[in-house]
Amino acid sequence: MENKLIAFTFDDGPSVTTPGVLDILEKYNVTGTFFLVGENINDQTAEIVKRAFSIGCEIENHSYSHSDMSKMSNDEILREIDLTSRKIFDITGTAPRFFRPPYIALSDNLYEQVKLTFICGKGVDDWDERVSVSQRIDGILSFAEDGVIALLHDMEGNDATVKTLEEVIPVLLDRGFELVTVSQLFERKRIEPNVNEKIIYSIVN
Repeated sequence: MENKLIAFTFDDGPSVTTPGVLDILEKYNVTGTFFLVGENINDQTAEIVKRAFSIGCEIENHSYSHSDMSKMSNDEILREIDLTSRKIFDITGTAPRFFRPPYIALSDNLYEQVKLTFICGKGVDDWDERVSVSQRIDGILSFAEDGVIALLHDMEGNDATVKTLEEVIPVLLDRGFELVTVSQLFERKRIEPNVNEKIIYSIVN
């Protein structure tokens, strides 16, 4: 029987918090998927992205400016996507396949313009510093199921999520979960990501 699969994803990096996330992933020999904000990619943070990619993590698109793209013109939407995807490709040699819209703000036009698979995920509001580490752990364990995408954040200063990972990953491993990238989640579940319909995935099953 195959392990239960879960994909941990991280928004709003790369930042000074990202190496702490990578340290935990490496410690437990697991991978994650990072949805990057293009404005945060520079000469310094590019080294962090290279490290993530080198250990098997997936690097995906979370817009360039982290603005509400549902209200943007076609040209603005394409600029947000293209600038970020180009920066990621320049570092990794691999073009993003997935997109998480900032604030999960959606519109028909956004779906029409962005030719990437839309990803949401189940989260624990870990962007909010008022949410404690124990609350984050409890939230992740409560929604953890086979095929789910976990939505977390590696934004600057979010050390509580790094502490959460240290605690929650071994519990999930003990419960028979395998942490994989978003691409691996689709592939292992034999589901083809849909880029032509207005679909946003939080669980692939």
